[in-house]
Amino acid sequence: MFGLGMPEILMILAIALIVIGPKKLPELAKTLGRALGEFKRSAQDFKRSIDVETTVKDIKDIADPETDLKEIIKDANIKDETTATSREDSSSQDSQDGHSKEVPDNNTDDTPVDKEPDKTD
Repeated sequence: MFGLGMPEILMILAIALIVIGPKKLPELAKTLGRALGEFKRSAQDFKRSIDVETTVKDIKDIADPETDLKEIIKDANIKDETTATSREDSSSQDSQDGHSKEVPDNNTDDTPVDKEPDKTD
């Protein structure tokens, strides 16, 4: 609690008892407790209102899914067309240069296998 230990809290209470007096100290503690409770409630209400506003904004953003879906499909088609066009351009340039990409064959059985030497006595 604010980095205060038990001795510090007791010192503050003793000073408050001397300054305020024993008759008004309980009333002050009740008032302070009520004020802190009200502050907590108002902070929670504020947080809830922010959450509601955020949720409403998110719902409004998702309000017309058909339009969004159409735009996504359109963007995907445009990307596919540009990718296909760039692949065709690069393959035609490779054939014009006389270079072709060779794909290594990974299915060969020519790989050496490390065997442990036979131990015969």
